[in-house]
Amino acid sequence: MSQMPRQAALPTCPSCAEPLDAGDRYCGACGYDLSVVPRRPDDHPTLAMNGTTAPAAPAAPAAPEALAAWATPAAPPTGGVRFDRPAEPEEYPLQAPDPRVAAEAGAVKVCVACRAGRVDDDGYCENCGHAQPRERDHMELESGPVAAVSDRGLRHHRNEDSFSLGHATLPDGSPALVAIVCDGVSSATRPDDASMAAARAAGDALLAALPQGAHPQAAMHEAIVAAANAVNALAAEPATAREHTPHQNSPACTLVGTVVTQGLLVVGWVGDSRAYWVPADRATPPARLTEDDSWAAQMVAAGLMSEAEAYADERAHAITGWLGADAYELEPHTASFKPDRPGVVVVCTDGLWNYAEAAEEMAEVVTPDAAVRPLHCAQVLVGHALDGGGHDNVTVAVVPFPAPPQGAGNA
Repeated sequence: MSQMPRQAALPTCPSCAEPLDAGDRYCGACGYDLSVVPRRPDDHPTLAMNGTTAPAAPAAPAAPEALAAWATPAAPPTGGVRFDRPAEPEEYPLQAPDPRVAAEAGAVKVCVACRAGRVDDDGYCENCGHAQPRERDHMELESGPVAAVSDRGLRHHRNEDSFSLGHATLPDGSPALVAIVCDGVSSATRPDDASMAAARAAGDALLAALPQGAHPQAAMHEAIVAAANAVNALAAEPATAREHTPHQNSPACTLVGTVVTQGLLVVGWVGDSRAYWVPADRATPPARLTEDDSWAAQMVAAGLMSEAEAYADERAHAITGWLGADAYELEPHTASFKPDRPGVVVVCTDGLWNYAEAAEEMAEVVTPDAAVRPLHCAQVLVGHALDGGGHDNVTVAVVPFPAPPQGAGNA
């Protein structure tokens, strides 16, 4: 995460460079919210798998051979999981970094508002009381040919989304890409913990099952069950003093994920996070691959309202399916497709699709080189949501689908 510049004597606004007074929350000249670090795509380093930083996007588009190399992988390392680079030992090497990891021993965090006060363990300045930006406010990750970006948005005080990425080698030696995106339910307790637990559990389950020969669609079903169990387990944990809200619902989140293999595209979901198919040549129409578990979707399915009428209603985004201890009977949705041409799968929360709801609208925002520059595409998509108002957390994963093998038929 980038940090605001420090000045020993007179701090200045990172937006307009006008002088600030100690304790200011907003810049008196331009109104800039000093609790928000810059979160435009070009202002953030990529969070690599081992926690190091790298440029946010390459200077020029990657060569088409990058995807072809993925389609013919070298012999996988032990365990079936393939990494871009040697990963340092950590608990979840292919996942968004845990914001609760302690700072390096001896490091002292200084307030981004007053530039003088020490930040306590709860994330507040001991001098001016200002809440500090969290590491989870903006996250970016690449894992082989798949990438994801998650941002807090412009209206929420924290990011309650999470994601998990990975790639594995199937028993026949062919590769598989995995992406999971989860959206915490804001009306529930600890939605940020719920989304992180679900993303980790589902990602881990897929990366364990696929190299063992499980069919991708069956593996996706079991991964959603594993995610539900992980979220359910949070309800049994004692509430922290910071979030002691006995009248709230149990921790809950939505989930959408995809597994891409040579010639097969599998999606799975619970809730209203979505997956879209965008063909590379744009000669055929794009498509939405999931159906929302929401009030609006139920009204449309029942023929009681048109889609435009349903989504204009204030109840439109009330979800009817989620992961959590107080959810109704768990009904994981899965579907498989066999596209006849290359393209990309866009897996996202409603923080993005609210600004590009129809498949055609989403395809217009997806960059033409998304298959070879997925991180850049994810940054552009998040930027589109922020430019549209950023009313919600926004998370998107971009997963290339390679050209199917010669002679492959459609399902």
